[in-house]
Amino acid sequence: MAQDKKLVESITPMDTDFAQWYTDVVKKADLVDYSSVKGCMIYRPYGYAIWENIRSILDRKFKETGHENVYMPLFIPESLLNKEKDHVEGFAPEVAWVTHGGSEPLAERLCVRPTSETLFCEHYAGIVKSWRDLPKLYNQWCSVVRWEKNTRPFLRTREFLWQEGHTLHATAEEAEEETIRMLNLYADFCEQELAMPVVRGPKTESDKFAGAVSTYAIEAIMHDGKALQAGTSHYFGDGFARAFGIQYTDKNNTLRYPHQTSWGVSTRIIGGIIMTHGDDSGLVLPPAVAPIQLVIIPVAQHKEGVLEKAAELRDRLKAAGFRVRLDDSDNTAGWKYAEYEMKGVPVRLEIGPRDIESGQCVLVSRHDRKKDFVPLDGLEKAVADKLEEVRLGLWKKAYENRERRTRACTTTEEIKASLAEQGDGFIKAMWCGSEECEDRIKEMTGVGSRCIPFAQEKISDRCVCCGAPARHMVLWAKAY
Repeated sequence: MAQDKKLVESITPMDTDFAQWYTDVVKKADLVDYSSVKGCMIYRPYGYAIWENIRSILDRKFKETGHENVYMPLFIPESLLNKEKDHVEGFAPEVAWVTHGGSEPLAERLCVRPTSETLFCEHYAGIVKSWRDLPKLYNQWCSVVRWEKNTRPFLRTREFLWQEGHTLHATAEEAEEETIRMLNLYADFCEQELAMPVVRGPKTESDKFAGAVSTYAIEAIMHDGKALQAGTSHYFGDGFARAFGIQYTDKNNTLRYPHQTSWGVSTRIIGGIIMTHGDDSGLVLPPAVAPIQLVIIPVAQHKEGVLEKAAELRDRLKAAGFRVRLDDSDNTAGWKYAEYEMKGVPVRLEIGPRDIESGQCVLVSRHDRKKDFVPLDGLEKAVADKLEEVRLGLWKKAYENRERRTRACTTTEEIKASLAEQGDGFIKAMWCGSEECEDRIKEMTGVGSRCIPFAQEKISDRCVCCGAPARHMVLWAKAY
Protein backbone atom coordinates (compact mmCIF):
# COMPACT_ATOMS: atom_id res chain seq x y z
CA MET A 1 0.00 0.00 0.00
CA ALA A 2 1.05 3.61 -0.57
CA GLN A 3 1.34 4.43 3.11
CA ASP A 4 3.82 1.61 3.57
CA LYS A 5 6.22 2.87 0.88
CA LYS A 6 9.27 4.76 2.08
CA LEU A 7 10.24 8.18 0.81
CA VAL A 8 13.39 8.26 -1.32
CA GLU A 9 16.29 6.79 0.65
CA SER A 10 18.64 9.41 2.04
CA ILE A 11 21.55 10.68 -0.04
CA THR A 12 24.86 11.48 1.66
CA PRO A 13 25.23 15.29 1.84
CA MET A 14 27.75 16.44 -0.76
CA ASP A 15 29.65 18.58 1.73
CA THR A 16 30.07 15.53 4.00
CA ASP A 17 31.45 13.15 1.38
CA PHE A 18 31.26 14.31 -2.23
CA ALA A 19 32.41 10.99 -3.69
CA GLN A 20 29.77 9.07 -1.73
CA TRP A 21 27.13 11.67 -2.66
CA TYR A 22 27.95 11.07 -6.33
CA THR A 23 27.69 7.29 -5.97
CA ASP A 24 24.41 7.60 -4.07
CA VAL A 25 22.92 9.82 -6.78
CA VAL A 26 23.85 7.65 -9.78
CA LYS A 27 22.48 4.57 -8.03
CA LYS A 28 19.35 5.96 -6.41
CA ALA A 29 18.31 7.95 -9.47
CA ASP A 30 18.44 4.65 -11.43
CA LEU A 31 21.08 5.91 -13.86
CA VAL A 32 23.37 2.87 -13.80
CA ASP A 33 23.98 -0.49 -12.24
CA TYR A 34 27.24 -2.36 -11.82
CA SER A 35 28.02 -5.31 -14.07
CA SER A 36 29.97 -8.50 -13.41
CA VAL A 37 32.89 -7.05 -15.44
CA LYS A 38 34.88 -4.77 -13.15
CA GLY A 39 34.93 -1.20 -14.42
CA CYS A 40 31.99 -1.67 -16.79
CA MET A 41 28.50 -0.40 -16.05
CA ILE A 42 24.93 -1.05 -17.11
CA TYR A 43 23.13 2.03 -18.41
CA ARG A 44 19.64 1.86 -16.98
CA PRO A 45 16.77 3.37 -19.02
CA TYR A 46 16.77 6.72 -17.22
CA GLY A 47 20.53 7.13 -17.50
CA TYR A 48 20.59 6.00 -21.12
CA ALA A 49 17.76 8.41 -21.97
CA ILE A 50 19.98 11.32 -20.87
CA TRP A 51 22.66 10.09 -23.28
CA GLU A 52 20.08 9.68 -26.05
CA ASN A 53 19.04 13.32 -25.63
CA ILE A 54 22.69 14.46 -25.66
CA ARG A 55 23.31 12.35 -28.75
CA SER A 56 20.22 13.68 -30.52
CA ILE A 57 21.22 17.32 -30.01
CA LEU A 58 24.86 16.82 -30.98
CA ASP A 59 23.99 14.62 -33.95
CA ARG A 60 21.75 17.37 -35.32
CA LYS A 61 24.50 19.95 -34.82
CA PHE A 62 27.08 17.74 -36.54
CA LYS A 63 24.82 17.21 -39.56
CA GLU A 64 24.08 20.93 -39.75
CA THR A 65 27.85 21.47 -40.13
CA GLY A 66 28.11 18.94 -42.97
CA HIS A 67 29.23 15.81 -41.11
CA GLU A 68 28.02 12.32 -41.99
CA ASN A 69 27.74 9.32 -39.67
CA VAL A 70 29.74 6.15 -40.40
CA TYR A 71 30.64 3.06 -38.40
CA MET A 72 34.03 1.39 -38.16
CA PRO A 73 34.92 -2.13 -36.91
CA LEU A 74 35.30 -2.86 -33.22
CA PHE A 75 38.68 -4.57 -33.74
CA ILE A 76 42.01 -3.15 -34.91
CA PRO A 77 44.82 -5.47 -36.09
CA GLU A 78 48.01 -4.95 -34.09
CA SER A 79 50.00 -4.15 -37.23
CA LEU A 80 47.56 -1.37 -38.11
CA LEU A 81 47.70 0.14 -34.62
CA ASN A 82 51.51 0.11 -34.76
CA LYS A 83 51.71 2.25 -37.89
CA GLU A 84 51.73 5.53 -35.92
CA LYS A 85 54.41 5.27 -33.22
CA ASP A 86 53.35 8.11 -30.87
CA HIS A 87 49.71 7.05 -31.10
CA VAL A 88 50.27 3.43 -30.14
CA GLU A 89 52.66 4.35 -27.31
CA GLY A 90 50.06 6.70 -25.86
CA PHE A 91 47.38 4.00 -25.74
CA ALA A 92 49.46 0.87 -25.07
CA PRO A 93 48.83 0.76 -21.27
CA GLU A 94 45.04 0.86 -21.77
CA VAL A 95 44.58 -1.53 -24.69
CA ALA A 96 42.49 -4.71 -24.38
CA TRP A 97 43.64 -7.51 -26.72
CA VAL A 98 41.78 -10.39 -28.39
CA THR A 99 44.12 -13.36 -28.84
CA HIS A 100 41.72 -16.19 -29.72
CA GLY A 101 38.83 -16.70 -32.12
CA GLY A 102 36.80 -19.44 -30.51
CA SER A 103 39.38 -22.01 -29.41
CA GLU A 104 41.92 -21.13 -32.11
CA PRO A 105 44.76 -18.66 -31.46
CA LEU A 106 44.72 -15.73 -33.87
CA ALA A 107 47.61 -15.25 -36.28
CA GLU A 108 47.64 -11.58 -35.23
CA ARG A 109 46.35 -9.99 -32.05
CA LEU A 110 43.31 -7.71 -32.38
CA CYS A 111 42.98 -4.58 -30.30
CA VAL A 112 39.51 -3.69 -29.01
CA ARG A 113 39.31 -0.11 -30.22
CA PRO A 114 40.35 2.53 -27.67
CA THR A 115 39.80 5.11 -30.47
CA SER A 116 39.52 4.80 -34.23
CA GLU A 117 42.13 7.02 -35.91
CA THR A 118 43.98 4.08 -37.46
CA LEU A 119 40.77 2.54 -38.84
CA PHE A 120 39.77 5.82 -40.46
CA CYS A 121 43.26 6.24 -41.90
CA GLU A 122 43.17 2.79 -43.49
CA HIS A 123 39.80 3.67 -45.03
CA TYR A 124 40.92 7.10 -46.23
CA ALA A 125 43.95 5.56 -47.95
CA GLY A 126 41.60 3.50 -50.10
CA ILE A 127 39.03 6.16 -51.01
CA VAL A 128 40.89 9.49 -51.24
CA LYS A 129 42.70 10.03 -54.56
CA SER A 130 41.94 13.59 -55.70
CA TRP A 131 41.27 17.04 -54.29
CA ARG A 132 37.68 16.41 -55.39
CA ASP A 133 37.43 13.70 -52.68
CA LEU A 134 38.07 16.25 -49.92
CA PRO A 135 37.08 17.18 -47.33
CA LYS A 136 35.84 14.04 -45.60
CA LEU A 137 33.64 15.04 -42.66
CA TYR A 138 32.80 11.89 -40.71
CA ASN A 139 31.45 11.09 -37.27
CA GLN A 140 30.97 7.79 -35.46
CA TRP A 141 28.70 6.94 -32.51
CA CYS A 142 30.09 3.88 -30.75
CA SER A 143 31.67 2.51 -27.60
CA VAL A 144 35.40 2.18 -26.92
CA VAL A 145 37.44 0.22 -24.39
CA ARG A 146 40.31 1.56 -22.28
CA TRP A 147 41.52 -0.68 -19.46
CA GLU A 148 41.40 1.89 -16.66
CA LYS A 149 42.67 0.90 -13.22
CA ASN A 150 40.44 3.18 -11.14
CA THR A 151 36.87 3.50 -12.34
CA ARG A 152 33.76 5.46 -11.41
CA PRO A 153 30.38 5.48 -13.21
CA PHE A 154 30.32 7.85 -16.20
CA LEU A 155 33.58 9.56 -15.23
CA ARG A 156 36.01 6.73 -15.95
CA THR A 157 34.89 3.28 -17.09
CA ARG A 158 36.59 0.55 -19.08
CA GLU A 159 33.94 0.66 -21.77
CA PHE A 160 32.18 3.94 -22.47
CA LEU A 161 29.90 5.45 -25.07
CA TRP A 162 30.98 8.42 -27.15
CA GLN A 163 31.10 10.03 -30.52
CA GLU A 164 34.35 10.46 -32.37
CA GLY A 165 34.54 12.84 -35.31
CA HIS A 166 37.23 12.23 -37.93
CA THR A 167 37.85 14.63 -40.78
CA LEU A 168 40.33 14.91 -43.63
CA HIS A 169 41.24 18.20 -45.36
CA ALA A 170 43.35 19.39 -48.24
CA THR A 171 45.25 22.02 -46.23
CA ALA A 172 46.51 22.66 -42.72
CA GLU A 173 44.43 25.85 -42.57
CA GLU A 174 41.19 23.99 -43.29
CA ALA A 175 41.98 21.29 -40.73
CA GLU A 176 42.92 23.80 -38.04
CA GLU A 177 39.71 25.74 -38.73
CA GLU A 178 37.72 22.51 -38.35
CA THR A 179 39.48 21.69 -35.06
CA ILE A 180 38.48 25.03 -33.52
CA ARG A 181 35.00 24.96 -35.06
CA MET A 182 34.19 21.66 -33.36
CA LEU A 183 35.70 22.79 -30.06
CA ASN A 184 33.40 25.82 -30.15
CA LEU A 185 30.44 23.62 -31.06
CA TYR A 186 31.09 21.54 -27.93
CA ALA A 187 31.54 24.65 -25.77
CA ASP A 188 28.32 26.22 -27.03
CA PHE A 189 26.45 22.95 -26.39
CA CYS A 190 27.76 22.76 -22.83
CA GLU A 191 26.94 26.38 -22.07
CA GLN A 192 23.59 26.66 -23.84
CA GLU A 193 21.96 23.23 -23.52
CA LEU A 194 23.72 21.92 -20.40
CA ALA A 195 24.05 25.29 -18.56
CA MET A 196 27.65 24.28 -17.81
CA PRO A 197 30.25 27.09 -18.08
CA VAL A 198 33.50 25.98 -19.74
CA VAL A 199 36.92 27.43 -20.47
CA ARG A 200 38.30 26.87 -23.99
CA GLY A 201 41.93 26.54 -24.94
CA PRO A 202 44.82 24.33 -26.06
CA LYS A 203 46.38 21.70 -23.83
CA THR A 204 50.07 21.93 -23.01
CA GLU A 205 52.55 19.98 -25.13
CA SER A 206 52.85 17.20 -22.55
CA ASP A 207 49.08 16.80 -22.26
CA LYS A 208 48.25 16.44 -25.96
CA PHE A 209 46.38 13.48 -27.42
CA ALA A 210 48.76 10.73 -28.60
CA GLY A 211 49.87 11.56 -32.14
CA ALA A 212 48.34 15.05 -32.26
CA VAL A 213 50.08 18.25 -33.33
CA SER A 214 47.76 20.18 -31.00
CA THR A 215 44.89 19.33 -28.67
CA TYR A 216 42.19 21.73 -27.54
CA ALA A 217 39.83 21.18 -24.62
CA ILE A 218 36.85 22.59 -22.81
CA GLU A 219 37.28 22.53 -19.04
CA ALA A 220 34.47 22.84 -16.49
CA ILE A 221 34.59 23.18 -12.71
CA MET A 222 32.45 20.86 -10.61
CA HIS A 223 30.60 21.68 -7.39
CA ASP A 224 33.53 20.39 -5.30
CA GLY A 225 36.10 22.51 -7.15
CA LYS A 226 37.67 19.75 -9.23
CA ALA A 227 37.93 20.19 -13.00
CA LEU A 228 36.37 17.99 -15.65
CA GLN A 229 37.56 17.83 -19.25
CA ALA A 230 34.19 17.91 -21.01
CA GLY A 231 35.36 17.55 -24.61
CA THR A 232 38.46 17.62 -26.81
CA SER A 233 39.35 18.47 -30.40
CA HIS A 234 42.64 17.45 -32.02
CA TYR A 235 44.64 18.65 -35.02
CA PHE A 236 46.91 15.91 -36.40
CA GLY A 237 48.67 17.73 -39.21
CA ASP A 238 49.70 15.27 -41.93
CA GLY A 239 51.49 12.84 -39.58
CA PHE A 240 48.87 10.09 -39.82
CA ALA A 241 48.54 10.61 -43.57
CA ARG A 242 52.27 10.06 -44.02
CA ALA A 243 52.26 6.98 -41.75
CA PHE A 244 49.35 5.43 -43.67
CA GLY A 245 50.28 6.56 -47.16
CA ILE A 246 47.21 8.76 -47.69
CA GLN A 247 47.83 11.06 -50.66
CA TYR A 248 45.71 13.05 -53.08
CA THR A 249 46.38 14.86 -56.34
CA ASP A 250 45.76 18.61 -56.03
CA LYS A 251 44.43 20.97 -58.74
CA ASN A 252 47.95 21.31 -60.15
CA ASN A 253 48.25 17.53 -60.47
CA THR A 254 50.76 17.42 -57.57
CA LEU A 255 50.65 14.69 -54.93
CA ARG A 256 49.91 16.04 -51.45
CA TYR A 257 49.36 14.66 -47.96
CA PRO A 258 46.00 15.68 -46.45
CA HIS A 259 45.58 17.04 -42.93
CA GLN A 260 43.46 15.37 -40.30
CA THR A 261 41.37 16.10 -37.19
CA SER A 262 39.46 14.17 -34.59
CA TRP A 263 37.17 15.31 -31.76
CA GLY A 264 35.00 13.64 -29.16
CA VAL A 265 32.52 13.87 -26.30
CA SER A 266 31.67 10.86 -24.15
CA THR A 267 29.22 9.76 -21.48
CA ARG A 268 31.56 11.33 -18.89
CA ILE A 269 29.67 14.53 -19.67
CA ILE A 270 26.72 12.99 -17.79
CA GLY A 271 28.99 12.84 -14.74
CA GLY A 272 29.72 16.52 -15.39
CA ILE A 273 26.01 17.35 -15.40
CA ILE A 274 25.52 15.50 -12.12
CA MET A 275 28.45 17.20 -10.38
CA THR A 276 27.73 20.67 -11.78
CA HIS A 277 24.03 20.92 -11.00
CA GLY A 278 23.17 18.24 -8.42
CA ASP A 279 22.29 18.97 -4.79
CA ASP A 280 21.64 17.06 -1.58
CA SER A 281 18.23 15.95 -2.86
CA GLY A 282 19.77 14.29 -5.93
CA LEU A 283 19.95 15.12 -9.61
CA VAL A 284 19.14 18.50 -11.12
CA LEU A 285 18.89 18.10 -14.88
CA PRO A 286 19.05 20.80 -17.56
CA PRO A 287 15.73 20.78 -19.47
CA ALA A 288 17.37 20.12 -22.86
CA VAL A 289 18.58 16.64 -21.85
CA ALA A 290 16.14 15.67 -19.08
CA PRO A 291 14.26 12.46 -19.98
CA ILE A 292 11.23 13.96 -18.23
CA GLN A 293 10.99 17.75 -18.52
CA LEU A 294 7.80 18.02 -16.51
CA VAL A 295 6.03 15.62 -14.16
CA ILE A 296 2.36 16.01 -13.36
CA ILE A 297 1.37 15.15 -9.79
CA PRO A 298 -2.39 14.88 -9.17
CA VAL A 299 -3.27 16.11 -5.67
CA ALA A 300 -6.19 14.29 -3.97
CA GLN A 301 -6.40 12.19 -7.09
CA HIS A 302 -9.16 10.04 -5.62
CA LYS A 303 -11.54 12.95 -5.98
CA GLU A 304 -13.75 13.18 -9.02
CA GLY A 305 -12.25 14.78 -12.11
CA VAL A 306 -8.66 15.14 -10.85
CA LEU A 307 -7.08 12.29 -12.82
CA GLU A 308 -9.09 13.19 -15.90
CA LYS A 309 -7.85 16.80 -15.80
CA ALA A 310 -4.27 15.65 -15.16
CA ALA A 311 -4.43 13.34 -18.19
CA GLU A 312 -5.87 16.16 -20.30
CA LEU A 313 -2.95 18.43 -19.32
CA ARG A 314 -0.45 15.66 -20.06
CA ASP A 315 -1.86 15.20 -23.56
CA ARG A 316 -1.84 18.95 -24.21
CA LEU A 317 1.76 19.36 -23.12
CA LYS A 318 2.94 16.28 -25.01
CA ALA A 319 1.28 17.63 -28.16
CA ALA A 320 3.21 20.87 -27.61
CA GLY A 321 6.47 18.91 -27.74
CA PHE A 322 7.38 18.61 -24.04
CA ARG A 323 8.60 15.36 -22.48
CA VAL A 324 5.90 14.79 -19.84
CA ARG A 325 5.07 12.10 -17.32
CA LEU A 326 1.84 11.80 -15.35
CA ASP A 327 2.35 9.90 -12.10
CA ASP A 328 -1.08 8.52 -11.28
CA SER A 329 0.28 5.74 -9.05
CA ASP A 330 -1.14 5.23 -5.56
CA ASN A 331 1.96 6.62 -3.85
CA THR A 332 1.45 9.71 -1.72
CA ALA A 333 1.99 13.15 -3.21
CA GLY A 334 4.89 13.69 -0.78
CA TRP A 335 6.59 10.51 -1.96
CA LYS A 336 6.20 11.60 -5.57
CA TYR A 337 7.62 15.06 -4.87
CA ALA A 338 10.74 13.53 -3.32
CA GLU A 339 11.09 10.87 -6.03
CA TYR A 340 11.04 13.29 -8.95
CA GLU A 341 13.22 15.81 -7.17
CA MET A 342 15.76 13.04 -6.70
CA LYS A 343 15.52 12.23 -10.42
CA GLY A 344 16.17 15.87 -11.27
CA VAL A 345 12.97 16.56 -13.25
CA PRO A 346 13.19 20.28 -14.06
CA VAL A 347 9.53 21.22 -13.44
CA ARG A 348 6.70 19.73 -11.40
CA LEU A 349 3.04 20.48 -12.10
CA GLU A 350 0.57 20.04 -9.25
CA ILE A 351 -3.15 19.93 -9.93
CA GLY A 352 -5.92 19.31 -7.40
CA PRO A 353 -9.66 19.95 -6.96
CA ARG A 354 -9.25 23.60 -5.89
CA ASP A 355 -6.87 24.26 -8.77
CA ILE A 356 -9.35 22.82 -11.24
CA GLU A 357 -12.10 24.95 -9.77
CA SER A 358 -9.91 28.04 -10.10
CA GLY A 359 -8.73 27.15 -13.62
CA GLN A 360 -5.09 27.04 -12.59
CA CYS A 361 -2.24 24.74 -11.57
CA VAL A 362 1.01 25.03 -9.66
CA LEU A 363 4.42 24.89 -11.39
CA VAL A 364 7.44 24.16 -9.19
CA SER A 365 11.02 24.52 -10.46
CA ARG A 366 13.48 21.84 -9.32
CA HIS A 367 16.58 23.99 -8.85
CA ASP A 368 15.08 26.53 -6.42
CA ARG A 369 11.65 25.05 -5.46
CA LYS A 370 9.97 28.28 -6.57
CA LYS A 371 6.18 27.88 -6.94
CA ASP A 372 4.08 29.71 -9.50
CA PHE A 373 0.30 29.62 -9.80
CA VAL A 374 -0.48 29.74 -13.51
CA PRO A 375 -3.78 29.69 -15.44
CA LEU A 376 -4.54 26.57 -17.44
CA ASP A 377 -5.23 28.79 -20.43
CA GLY A 378 -1.84 29.41 -22.01
CA LEU A 379 -0.22 26.62 -19.97
CA GLU A 380 2.09 25.65 -22.83
CA LYS A 381 3.80 29.06 -22.79
CA ALA A 382 3.98 29.06 -18.99
CA VAL A 383 5.77 25.69 -19.05
CA ALA A 384 8.18 26.84 -21.75
CA ASP A 385 8.95 29.97 -19.73
CA LYS A 386 9.44 27.91 -16.58
CA LEU A 387 11.88 25.54 -18.31
CA GLU A 388 13.89 28.49 -19.59
CA GLU A 389 13.88 29.92 -16.06
CA VAL A 390 15.34 26.62 -14.83
CA ARG A 391 18.05 26.69 -17.50
CA LEU A 392 19.05 30.25 -16.65
CA GLY A 393 18.97 29.48 -12.93
CA LEU A 394 21.26 26.49 -13.39
CA TRP A 395 23.66 28.56 -15.49
CA LYS A 396 23.77 31.35 -12.91
CA LYS A 397 24.46 28.96 -10.05
CA ALA A 398 27.17 27.08 -11.97
CA TYR A 399 28.80 30.29 -13.20
CA GLU A 400 28.87 31.75 -9.70
CA ASN A 401 30.42 28.53 -8.37
CA ARG A 402 33.14 28.70 -11.03
CA GLU A 403 33.90 32.38 -10.40
CA ARG A 404 33.98 31.85 -6.65
CA ARG A 405 36.39 28.96 -7.11
CA THR A 406 38.76 30.71 -9.56
CA ARG A 407 41.78 32.49 -8.07
CA ALA A 408 44.92 34.11 -9.46
CA CYS A 409 48.29 33.19 -7.92
CA THR A 410 51.84 34.37 -8.61
CA THR A 411 53.87 31.78 -6.65
CA THR A 412 53.57 28.11 -5.78
CA GLU A 413 53.29 29.09 -2.12
CA GLU A 414 50.25 31.22 -3.00
CA ILE A 415 48.73 28.24 -4.82
CA LYS A 416 49.20 25.99 -1.78
CA ALA A 417 47.81 28.63 0.58
CA SER A 418 44.82 29.27 -1.68
CA LEU A 419 43.97 25.57 -1.87
CA ALA A 420 44.38 25.16 1.90
CA GLU A 421 42.24 28.18 2.77
CA GLN A 422 39.59 28.18 0.03
CA GLY A 423 39.49 24.60 -1.21
CA ASP A 424 39.87 23.23 -4.72
CA GLY A 425 39.18 25.28 -7.81
CA PHE A 426 40.72 26.82 -10.89
CA ILE A 427 44.09 28.49 -10.31
CA LYS A 428 45.15 31.09 -12.88
CA ALA A 429 48.94 31.35 -12.93
CA MET A 430 51.68 32.23 -15.37
CA TRP A 431 53.98 29.60 -16.92
CA CYS A 432 57.27 29.72 -18.79
CA GLY A 433 56.40 26.83 -21.12
CA SER A 434 58.84 24.35 -19.55
CA GLU A 435 57.56 20.80 -19.04
CA GLU A 436 59.89 20.56 -16.04
CA CYS A 437 58.08 23.48 -14.38
CA GLU A 438 54.69 22.01 -15.31
CA ASP A 439 55.60 18.74 -13.58
CA ARG A 440 57.09 20.54 -10.58
CA ILE A 441 53.97 22.66 -10.06
CA LYS A 442 51.89 19.49 -9.86
CA GLU A 443 54.39 17.81 -7.55
CA MET A 444 54.52 20.82 -5.19
CA THR A 445 50.84 21.86 -5.18
CA GLY A 446 48.77 18.91 -6.42
CA VAL A 447 47.23 20.86 -9.32
CA GLY A 448 47.93 20.05 -12.97
CA SER A 449 47.58 22.09 -16.13
CA ARG A 450 44.09 21.98 -17.62
CA CYS A 451 44.43 24.28 -20.61
CA ILE A 452 45.94 27.53 -21.86
CA PRO A 453 42.79 29.69 -22.11
CA PHE A 454 42.17 31.53 -25.37
CA ALA A 455 41.18 34.48 -23.16
CA GLN A 456 44.64 35.26 -21.79
CA GLU A 457 45.29 37.43 -18.72
CA LYS A 458 48.61 38.80 -17.50
CA ILE A 459 48.72 37.73 -13.85
CA SER A 460 52.43 38.65 -13.69
CA ASP A 461 55.51 38.70 -15.91
CA ARG A 462 57.12 35.63 -14.31
CA CYS A 463 56.56 31.89 -14.25
CA VAL A 464 54.78 30.82 -11.07
CA CYS A 465 57.36 28.08 -10.58
CA CYS A 466 60.85 29.15 -11.72
CA GLY A 467 60.50 32.92 -12.04
CA ALA A 468 61.64 32.95 -15.68
CA PRO A 469 59.78 35.18 -18.18
CA ALA A 470 56.26 33.82 -18.60
CA ARG A 471 54.81 32.74 -21.94
CA HIS A 472 51.21 31.89 -21.03
CA MET A 473 48.56 32.17 -18.37
CA VAL A 474 47.52 28.60 -17.63
CA LEU A 475 44.47 27.22 -15.86
CA TRP A 476 45.53 24.71 -13.18
CA ALA A 477 43.35 22.41 -11.07
CA LYS A 478 42.90 18.99 -9.54
CA ALA A 479 40.78 16.98 -11.96
CA TYR A 480 38.58 13.94 -12.46
